[in-house]
Amino acid sequence: MDDIDVPQYFTCPISLQIMTDPVTAITGITYDRESIEHWLFISRNTICPVTKQPLPEDSDLTPNHTLRRLIHAWCIENASKGVDSIPPPKPCLDKFHVLKLIEDLSLPQLQVKAIRELELLAAANERNRKYLAEAGVPRALLLFILTCFKQGRIFDGLQEALSILRLIRIPSRESKVFLIENDQIIQSLTWIFGCNIDNHVIVKSHAASVLKMLFEEASSRVLERLNPEFFDRVVGVIREKITQQGINAALKVLLTACPWGGNRIMMVESGAVFELIELEWRSPEKKTTEMILGILFHLCSCADGREQFLSHRGGIAVVAKRILNVSPTADERAILILAMICKFSGTSMVLQEMLNVKAVSKLCMMLQSDRAAYLKEKAREILRSHSDEWKNSPCIDNASLLSR
Repeated sequence: MDDIDVPQYFTCPISLQIMTDPVTAITGITYDRESIEHWLFISRNTICPVTKQPLPEDSDLTPNHTLRRLIHAWCIENASKGVDSIPPPKPCLDKFHVLKLIEDLSLPQLQVKAIRELELLAAANERNRKYLAEAGVPRALLLFILTCFKQGRIFDGLQEALSILRLIRIPSRESKVFLIENDQIIQSLTWIFGCNIDNHVIVKSHAASVLKMLFEEASSRVLERLNPEFFDRVVGVIREKITQQGINAALKVLLTACPWGGNRIMMVESGAVFELIELEWRSPEKKTTEMILGILFHLCSCADGREQFLSHRGGIAVVAKRILNVSPTADERAILILAMICKFSGTSMVLQEMLNVKAVSKLCMMLQSDRAAYLKEKAREILRSHSDEWKNSPCIDNASLLSR
């Protein structure tokens, strides 16, 4: 196969492999369907890889039957040289079949069969997922989850329903409308967090991912009406140590709710500060750390949040440890947390602890780093404000604190 000269127009410009299902974009360039769909739907690119012209996600991809026949004939002609024949293209979804499956979701005796067939279709390829989303599958599955909640029991097919929603995503406009019309959907997803379910790690992780998607489109009216039970459930699922993807989804939900003062108070009362610090001590990935520090910053803006933060023996230490070790975003959030603690809770005991756990050393290192000027100035402000307490620390150069 390595010795065969493959015609250039048989290969996909993205994968550089022989195309099995060539389709032509509106820019006139032909790609293998799987590659261009991944480019558009998974990577969320909006330009043609070759021409750099606009290529919207919803643009038509026209099957290039002539080119496919040429490739197929060439593969047969070179079969003796080790060239494999190309498989037939996957058939498009039948619109009426999908609508029938949606209809079957409302019939108890057909629900499980319909959901499992929808899951197979969603798992097959991005083209299917896009079509299922447009056909109204997300709404039908959310209504199924709502029915489980209202009847207070876990129906067969719940795991598959959550898996499908996580795969195909819920269209933005549909999320907004559904949240307005069905205000119990958020409650139904957090109800799943508290259920004793088979394969609970996966089910609860998927539920967290779906909740995150809904929160991305939630209005301020929805976010202002959250209650203590909601935060108890979300913090509880973080404590359960579900999958990393599920934890990140739950953290994103909390971060989205943080701008409202009432939500911050309820998070603190749910024990969020302690759980976030414990989670951070397990050295999670960068994205997780950034979200944890972002939430902690918001929670430290209230007195009870700062009290909980300082009552954890590892709070200041883990925040200091992350400075200059994760990302500029993490640096900013960590320094803002320390600034908040120093400004409103900077007792001699707290300031001594900052010295002991090397938080002061990290602030001094920030002054010598290549981080943004405003961050270095914030670190300088903290050091300058408490220089009397820390003046004997070897890392502090009083002259550098006074300089601008």
